[in-house]
Amino acid sequence: MLKHTKPRITSSDWPVLPHKEWSETIATLHRWFQIVGKVRMEMMPWVNHSWSAALYPSVWGLTTSLMPYGPRDIQIDFDFLDHALAISTSDGGSWKTTLTSGTVAEFYGELFAALGELGCEVSIHPEPNEGL
Repeated sequence: MLKHTKPRITSSDWPVLPHKEWSETIATLHRWFQIVGKVRMEMMPWVNHSWSAALYPSVWGLTTSLMPYGPRDIQIDFDFLDHALAISTSDGGSWKTTLTSGTVAEFYGELFAALGELGCEVSIHPEPNEGL
C-alpha cells in the first residue's frame, strides 16, 4: 500500500517577489485579470457578491473554468508556465498567444478579436470598476 505524504513547504521554497520592481507588471496583470473576469461575469449566471466573476487556480496559472455559450462551452486560461493566454471551446476551437509586455488596450483588443474568431460575441464595460 502506498502512503501519500504531504511535502513540507518552508519559506525558502517560495520565490522572492520584489513588489517595488514588479509594480508595473502587477498592475498590468491585475487589469488583464479584470478583463477576463468581466468576460466570465458576463457569460455566467449571476452569483451574489460577483462570485461568478472569479478566476480559479489551475496547475499552470488561472482559469475561468468552463463558461456556457449557446450549445458549447468556452474556457480562458492564463498559463504562467508557458507565458501564454489560451482560449478553448468544447467543440474543438482553440486560440493561444504569448503573454508579452504591452498595453492593456492591446490585450483587450487581442482577446476580443480571438473570442470573435471563435464565434463568441460577448461585450463588457471596458473600463475598470475599481482602482488599484
